[in-house]
Amino acid sequence: MKLVIGSDHGGFEAKEKLKKFLQAQGHDVTDFGCHSLEAVDYPDIAQLVAEAAAGGQFEKGILLDGFGGAVCMVANKIRGARAVSCYDVVSAKLAAGHDDANVACLGGKTHGELSLQEIAKAFLETKFEGGRHERRLAKVAAIEARR
Repeated sequence: MKLVIGSDHGGFEAKEKLKKFLQAQGHDVTDFGCHSLEAVDYPDIAQLVAEAAAGGQFEKGILLDGFGGAVCMVANKIRGARAVSCYDVVSAKLAAGHDDANVACLGGKTHGELSLQEIAKAFLETKFEGGRHERRLAKVAAIEARR
């Protein structure tokens, strides 16, 4: 799968580890930053990743910050982005399977390395179920179109 990943400084170390895991799983991963522990503004990275995922350049995006919430707020401001804070395997599967989420937002300081790997794997491997969920997503798109 062609993925885009990004983080702020709070998620940097977790992003680096998760990126290596995803590459080892055979994914093509493009890193939009940040590239060190030096403080950065999370909106800058979140916007880039969300635009790339929503625009179809990548199949899915993964964002990390300290807890997965701040980057999620930003990502959902981008038209076509469906970002969800995934805090466990169940939330990751529901985000992908029911909500057709294209960006998973993860907490680099709230989860350990193995937990983040399991969450990301669940998000990426779960297929959108369609059906009744399509009607709901159409309503979300209608709300987005009015903005």
